[in-house]
Order: sequence, then structure tokens, then C-alpha cells
Amino acid sequence: MYEEWSSRVPGAVVWTRTAPGGVVTYPVLPDGCMDLLWTEGRLLVAGPDTRAHPAGEVPGTRYAGVRFAPGTGPALLGVPAHELRDRRVALADLWSGAQTRRLTERIDEAEDPAAVLEAVALRRAADAEPPDPALRAVVAALDAGHSVAATARSVGLGARQLHRRSLAAFGYGPKTLARVLRLQRALALARSGMPYAEVALAAGCADQPHLARELRELAGTTLGDYVAAANSETPQPSGSSTTA
Repeated sequence: MYEEWSSRVPGAVVWTRTAPGGVVTYPVLPDGCMDLLWTEGRLLVAGPDTRAHPAGEVPGTRYAGVRFAPGTGPALLGVPAHELRDRRVALADLWSGAQTRRLTERIDEAEDPAAVLEAVALRRAADAEPPDPALRAVVAALDAGHSVAATARSVGLGARQLHRRSLAAFGYGPKTLARVLRLQRALALARSGMPYAEVALAAGCADQPHLARELRELAGTTLGDYVAAANSETPQPSGSSTTA
């Protein structure tokens, strides 16, 4: 019911989803990304999350989206990430209403809505400034488990500079981004079948209780409940939340 593949937009993925029947209980979890998404007559932007977000899906409804890697969405969408933190916003609130209406109609009528949405993202990417290599380095360093202080030094930024640029690019400061990336590492390891105590250490937590606290605060769940839900249905990444 959920599919994704690499986009021609560097670092992005294209995804489609048809909401399954019954009640959808699997929440959308933080991953540091932003999405441009379509759902039958609506275009939305999903901002970066700091907490679990209810899926809010109507069974049978179709969705398509382009999920941008951390730090790359603001230049393409034309808005600082922190303005969309934990929000789902109508695209018409960010772009001109006439432009958004024409685009929505075109995607509604398209045989492949995801392809049209990706083409829009490609045009925006062609007109935007290229991604800041310093910000890409920040994501890579934090995702590798480096400290915020070491990351700042490695890219030649002071702590205040890094925080200010992180707010605009990622939606929150580098400490929160590091926690979100660590959460995603832990979830991937847990889905692979690794024992939970090993997951905690491999992901970069001090111990299993530390990981449990992070899961409660960022994802509103336990690792056991997450793995059970992931095994019962195909989970969707954070940016593919469909509620406005």
C-alpha cells in the first residue's frame, strides 16, 4: 500500500500510498524531512516533526509525495523549515493561489500524480540555490553519531551560527536533529531484528532505558509496540503524513 523510490531531485524520494481499510493506528514519526504531497484535490507541505503525528487517513484515499532530505526542502518550497515545524500546511498558503489551483487540477487529472509532482519539484530545484555543502556535512556528522560541538567545529561554524542555520534548514536546532536521526537509526536496527539492548548502544544511546525515554518523547511509543506495528503493516515515513 506504500511504495517509494529514488527521485531525480538529488537526495529526495518519491512515494505513493493508498490508505488501507479499517482504522490506521501507525503514527508518522520524526525523520528530519519535509514533503510536498498531494491527496485527491489537495496539495500540502509537511514540515519537519519533533513528535509523532497521527496518520489521519481516510480508507481508500490516494496520496503521492516527494520527500526532501533534511535541509533541502526550504530552498525548493520557499519557506524556512522552522515556520513549518510540526505543521501540515496547504500549499496555497505558501505559493500563489492561482498557481496552486492550476497545479492541483493538473495532478488530479494525471494518470500518474506522483510523476507530475516530481516534475514540479525538479523545476523548483533547477531554479533554487544548490544545497549548502556545510549543511549536508552537518547531517552526515550528526547521523554518524558525532557530538554537536564536534560537528560545529568540523564545518567551521560557531555554536550560535550552527543553531541559527539549523533552524532555517532543518526546523530545529542541531541537538534535536541529532536526536531525530538517532531515533531513525534505532528504528531501522529494531526492524532488522537486532535485540533491543544492542539497538540502544548501536544507535548511540547510553543504554536501553535512555532509548526507551527517547522513544516515548519523540515517537510516543515503545520499541516493542513500534516493531509490532511495523510487522503488521507497511509503515510510512514522517513526511508522508496526510493530515493538514
